Amino acid sequence: MKKIFLLIPSLSLLWLFVACGTARHLPTGATLDAPKREFRGAWIQTVGQSRYRQMNSAAMKHYLSEVVRKLDEAGINAVIFQVRPEADAFYQSELEPWSRFLTGEQGKAPDDPTFDPLTFLVDECHKRGMELHAWLNPYRVKTNISNSLAAGHLYHRHPERFVRYGNQLFFDPGLPENRSFICEVVRDIVTRYEVDAIHMDDYFYPYPIAGTPFPDDNSFNSYAASQGFNASQRGDWRRNNVNLLIQQIKYTIAGVKPWVRFGISPFGIYRNKRNHPEGSDTNGLQNYDDLFADIRLWVEKGWIDYNLPQLYWERGHAAADYTTLLQWWNDHNDGKHLYIGQDLKRSIDRQELHAKIRMTREMPRVHGNCYWYGYQILENVQGVTDTLRQTLHRSKALIPAYTHLHEGRPEKVKKLTEVFTEEMHFLTWEHKREPRLPEKAQKFALYRFRKGVKIDIERAEHLLAVTPDNFFILPYEGGEKRYTYVVTALDAFGNESKVRKIKVTL
Repeated sequence: MKKIFLLIPSLSLLWLFVACGTARHLPTGATLDAPKREFRGAWIQTVGQSRYRQMNSAAMKHYLSEVVRKLDEAGINAVIFQVRPEADAFYQSELEPWSRFLTGEQGKAPDDPTFDPLTFLVDECHKRGMELHAWLNPYRVKTNISNSLAAGHLYHRHPERFVRYGNQLFFDPGLPENRSFICEVVRDIVTRYEVDAIHMDDYFYPYPIAGTPFPDDNSFNSYAASQGFNASQRGDWRRNNVNLLIQQIKYTIAGVKPWVRFGISPFGIYRNKRNHPEGSDTNGLQNYDDLFADIRLWVEKGWIDYNLPQLYWERGHAAADYTTLLQWWNDHNDGKHLYIGQDLKRSIDRQELHAKIRMTREMPRVHGNCYWYGYQILENVQGVTDTLRQTLHRSKALIPAYTHLHEGRPEKVKKLTEVFTEEMHFLTWEHKREPRLPEKAQKFALYRFRKGVKIDIERAEHLLAVTPDNFFILPYEGGEKRYTYVVTALDAFGNESKVRKIKVTL
């Protein structure tokens, strides 16, 4: 997924990987003011990972539970987990085989036939009030042509629907039957799992190999003319193929569960100004021209619910300056949900993480960040997890509300009550959860205010917890401290109810 390629004018045929710099320690500093609503995602990739196939199901359950716990404690509120790295599955599927990155051999099931990693992850996230976004790669089938495919893989039944490019194998994006199949995969996931979103990153048409054209002559000759494209318009035809896929996926999701979102994380440059007057003042690979991904059209048409461009470069980068790109996306996303992809290692190495997050919070049309790659948070690389927990994410945050899907308030909770038992002191409230009615309460937010503090639930520092449960265990603080607790309901779109409050002594 995550590479940074730049086209250098003096080396116009070379695509160069931009390496990270020398490691340094993160700076310490005052807590940055954080908004109450802010997307805080972390990518957990499975492609190329060996850790999962070394675990049995019991160990994997423990590991995945720890993954979610550590991310939660670092302030992450959305886990973007790669469930389809190579036209395979980290979940039980009748359409595609089990992933080799899960068990070591494509098509081989986990040792526990009752274990479904995706179900487990959804449950672990939801019980902590977090979201699970199922991350799919649409076209990639093999990262290396020598990899074996399971006997039941679609490739063996329809090899004519696939193309080799370089050392990899792909679905041919020009074939309507491939778009339909990918949508069936999406429909299957959304139907059977309570995921909060379907997510795709920057891999549409593959990154170009200098001097090697993408081998889609057969599909172009079969479909381009009937779709209104002539021989000189192959780029437009390719973009239309991806447009059709994105539109079809959105309609597929909406037809099953309209509250499930669809998000894209494109390469960080849409177009360079030298190619288009509305492009950014940059000089690198382009979504529109090189990957045939017209991300701005998808935003404009409402085919995606959030846009998460990967701005992995440092401030002042000669070809792709972070500040320039941040401002450009802020100005060119039609006011829709916009999150920023952050390269943790690059930002840590250059002591820029605080500054970059502060900059996103100062942008009026940026609504959060997502971190690549999430394993660095799990490993607390150079203290980054401590930094997130103690400063950048010191306060919890709610996911921004998707009011373009539904605008309104769920009913507020009823009968907020303080309960004592021999061993516990807790709050309870009544609100019937109806998972198939997304405009009803799906989870609850709790706020706490010291005696004498004005009740203002828009201040992030008062947000205490997000939970699917209708009870909350209270701490004991000596029996003399007085607080007001506030409970609100959140629907599946993130809309929040009016408050219900109660005074307690801890």
